[in-house]
This record gives sequence, C-alpha cells and structure tokens, in this order.
Amino acid sequence: MAQQPLAVRARHAASDPREVLARPLAAQSLLDAVKDLHRDVERTRFPLDLDGTASARQSRARLVDQLGEHLVPRLTELSAPAVVVVSGSTGAGKSTLVNSLVGREVSQAGVLRPTTRQPVLVHHPLDTELLSHHPVLESVQVVADENVPRGIALLDAPDLDSVLESNREQAHRLLEAADLWLFVTTAARYGDALPWKVLEAAVERGTSIAMVLNRVPPVSLPTVRGDLLERLRGHGLAGSPLFVVPDLGPHEGLLAPAVVAPVQRWLMMLAGPDRSRTVIGRTLRGSLAALRPWVDELAEAVQAQADAAVRIGRALDEAVDGPAGQAAASLRGGALADGAVRARWAELTTDGAVLADVVRSSGRIRGSARDGRARSAAVAPLVEDLTRSAAASLAAAGAHAEDVLRAALTGPGAPHGGASVDAAWSSEGLRRTRVHAADLSARGWTSQGARAVRAALVAGPPDDDRPRRARDVAREAKRREKAERALGEAGLGAVALAGAAGVDEARDLLVDLLGSAGEQAVTELRSDLGDRVLAQVALERTSVGGVLDDPDLAEDAASRLRLRLAVLKGLT
Repeated sequence: MAQQPLAVRARHAASDPREVLARPLAAQSLLDAVKDLHRDVERTRFPLDLDGTASARQSRARLVDQLGEHLVPRLTELSAPAVVVVSGSTGAGKSTLVNSLVGREVSQAGVLRPTTRQPVLVHHPLDTELLSHHPVLESVQVVADENVPRGIALLDAPDLDSVLESNREQAHRLLEAADLWLFVTTAARYGDALPWKVLEAAVERGTSIAMVLNRVPPVSLPTVRGDLLERLRGHGLAGSPLFVVPDLGPHEGLLAPAVVAPVQRWLMMLAGPDRSRTVIGRTLRGSLAALRPWVDELAEAVQAQADAAVRIGRALDEAVDGPAGQAAASLRGGALADGAVRARWAELTTDGAVLADVVRSSGRIRGSARDGRARSAAVAPLVEDLTRSAAASLAAAGAHAEDVLRAALTGPGAPHGGASVDAAWSSEGLRRTRVHAADLSARGWTSQGARAVRAALVAGPPDDDRPRRARDVAREAKRREKAERALGEAGLGAVALAGAAGVDEARDLLVDLLGSAGEQAVTELRSDLGDRVLAQVALERTSVGGVLDDPDLAEDAASRLRLRLAVLKGLT
C-alpha cells in the first residue's frame, strides 16, 4: 500500500479547531523567576581577564541563549509547537531531508557550501499565532506549509562546521531553542569530534535527541549502524531514535517518500498532543535542571572576579603610599621653591628692592601704609610663581603616582587581573583631570596665605608656663601693626607662602615681622600643602579605583545569581 502523504495525515491529526490544544501557561512564578535569571545573566560581565574568564564568558553566552531562546518562550507558551532543529555537519543532507519531509523545496539545498545560507523554519499554518512571539523568528525564514503536522516546527539550521563563522555561531544559538534535535550525519562523518561534542552538551541540558544516519552504503550498514549505536550508548543516548537513509548515489531533488517514511511516521507520533507535550516537558525539565550547575559555575566565576578586585585594590593601596611619602619629603626639602620662586625672592630682596629694608639692622620695621600697598603689589609676581610651581609639583606627584600604580598593575608580582584594570584606566582623561586638579589646588593653596597670617595673629603666641607682662604683649601687638602697615595683608601672605615653600629667608623675615605668629602661619601653610599633595596622589588612586567600582566586581555580585538560583530550586 502506498505511503499516505504527510499532508493528508497532518490534516487528519488536527483538522478540528476544537481539538487544538488550549494554551496552558506556565506557573507565573516560575516564568518570572526564569525571566529574572535571564535578565541578570545577560547583564553579567567579566571585566577582569583571569584564568577561566574566557570559558566563563562562553558559558554565560550559552546560558543567555538557552534562557532567551528556549526556556522563556517555552514557559511563556507551553502550547507552542515543539521546535525540532535539524542540525549536523556540512553536506550531511539536512536541507534535502527537510524538503523531502515537507514534500517540496522550502530550504535551499545543493552542492555549494555553505548550503544553508539562512535558517528556515517550517510549520503548519494553524500554528502561526502560537509561534508569533518566539524569538527565533527574528533570525530565520518562516514558511507555513500544511504538510507539516500540527504541534511541531522543523528548523533547518546552518552547518555546525560551516566555513562561515556567523553560520557556526547561529547554528549553536538555534540549537538552544530546540525542544528536540534531529541530528543528521553520514556514514563517512558520524565519527567527527565536533558533532559528538555538541551532542554531549545537549545531554547535559536534557534535550531530547534523535539521529538520522544518511548515505549509508548497504554493504557497510551493519558495521556502521552497530558502531553508531555503541557511540550513542557511550554518550548517554541509548534510547534515542536512530533512522537510516541508504546511499542512493548522486541525485538531485527530493528523496523518495519510502526513504523518509520512518522519519515521517515518527514526526506524526511526535505531533500528537501527548507525545508532543511529553517531549517538550522532558526537554523543559532537563533544561531547568541543567541551569543549576551552569548558574553555580557562573556565580563562582563572578565571585572570582570580585575576589580579584579586592586583591587588586589592596595592592594599589600599598603601592600608593610610596609616592605620597616621596612627594611630602620633597616638599619638606624645599623643592617647591627651586627655580623661579627662589629667583623671584632674590630679585625682591636684593639691595634696593622692595623687601630689602623692611626690617632694619636695628630690628625696627620700616614702612608706611603707602609702602605696604606698594609692596603688596610688588610681591604679586612671587605669588604667581608660587602658584605655577605648586601646580607643577602637584601634577608631578600625581604623574609619579600613576606610574607607580600602573607598575603595581602590570609589573612583576602584579595581582591577577591587574592588566585588565590598567587597560581600562584611561590615561588621556586622567592627565587632563590631573593638570586641572593640580592647578585648582595650587591656586587654592596660594589663596590661603593672607588667611593663615590673620589666623595666626588672632590666635596669638602658643601658651607656655612663662608669665607674660602686659608691656610685652602691647609691644608685640604694636610690632604686628607695623608689620601689617609695612607689607600689607597680601604682602605678609606672600612671604608666608614663600617660607612654607622652602625659602628659609622668607620664613626668617616673617618671624622677624610677626614673631611666633609668623612661624605658626608658615607651619600651617606647609601642612596645608602636604595635605594637597596627599589629595593629588589620592586622586590617582581614586581614578584607577573607578575601574574597580564596576557592579560586576562588587563583593555581593555573585549573591544575586545565587538568589535567582535558590528561587528556581524552590519552584522546580
């Protein structure tokens, strides 16, 4: 008796709309949990290149595909047709098999490689709505054909070993969408390593699998079939259906109906409500169970990133102490006064210059209010020199800190992942920020000169055990008044800044003018300058620390994934 066309049997299988399956939605809590996990896994990144990071990125991509292409759409619509992905190596005959099962050419087949340039999904027209929201439709050519039984959709995927990388990537991604794999191989290529590696991954996630052994010469059929069955048993696929297509020699077009009849009958059984739901349910349960070790592995990789970030942070903290101490010591040694500042001071104090005779040899202060205004104006260039010198010193301290920090990230003994932080740390933006911050800080420091003098004068001399007579106090107050009149507030501030920068003669002059208050002002300004150096170095540390502030490097980053996994375990 002639084989009944697949189209006729498909119509018999589901011709009455009342027989169409209702849409049993998955428990909303489970769907929500899977969606939450999908969102968090998709957002997960691995900023640091550590041992195993490349593998973790691949696992993350695979998990994103499994969740987004299979679990979310399947849980959203359990009544959607079972997606049967026809997959295999180059030239295995996938497209010819799909065309033969449908009864017409719906997927391009030929001798050119790669044959399948665009994946093709074929389904029954009455299943269109059930498939309408499936994400796989975005990347395939969709064909509706009544010859496909209700309840299944055949997807002709690109070659797993295609010469085009994009085809290979798409083939693996589409396999994640499968409720069942129909794996096509040949007598000449069934032993290839790549297909078995892919099949092992399918077994891990609990995907239902069937296999078509194509182009088998009759003389070698017993040997090849026996060897393949042994391989299937060895890979945990002993119960998987195996269909054999004999070698028909060179031919074009569709295979004879009798050749594909066993596969057609199997698809008809699969299309029935009970069998279809069973296959879908088995794959769904396997996929949900497979999530646990995958997410655990992903969470461990995320935790490794967070732990590495902590170690890198500690190494940076230790490294930055050196530049800060060196910069502070350099300032204490008077480095800020070297060059233009000392030259300017010498110019202002040479014989006949404005500061040369402020304090006479007798110790008396010389100058009127008018002199004070003139001297304040005359020392303005000194303040400008101090500002430029301070900005340069601060920027140099920052640059040295950057060099030390980069050495800590990439030099001998650098913590794992340090090179990733160094690569993400932008030098160009950092240097612009450094120069700007150093300039602002230097201007802020020189603006404090007059204020520091005022504060020292108001505070008065430090307390000691020696009684001070009223006459002495009055004498000191009068001398300070003369000093303010002789130099002006701005002039006194400039001298105090020069003394704090390391010009000892300036410090001595201020002490002659103001006594202990002058020493206090110099000390305060020098301390303020030291704080600004520390702040400049800290700016470098904060800048590199910004790379470590990535949410994926937070100490609790892995806990989010583990929480999602705990929710799933409770629901499944």
